[in-house]
Amino acid sequence: MTITTLSSREFNQDTSRAKKAAAAGPVFITDRGKPAHVLLSIADYQRLTGGQGSIIDLLGLPPGIEDVALEIPPRRDPARPADLG
Repeated sequence: MTITTLSSREFNQDTSRAKKAAAAGPVFITDRGKPAHVLLSIADYQRLTGGQGSIIDLLGLPPGIEDVALEIPPRRDPARPADLG
């Protein structure tokens, strides 16, 4: 695995170079000499995350569930004032 380091300026000027370098390993992008971002290939990202989707995907509803009507029965007892004493 090859690790490449590019400044933000180099990254902005030659994005295709960064994408090619990411195929061989992570690309560290620096801001003022300090690592700020990492560019990975999608294969490397999926390997690191275990191939799982985002938390939104993991918590999402199954397909077709959005078509189910939710019927909420009316309340039988009226609301009572809170006892603050």
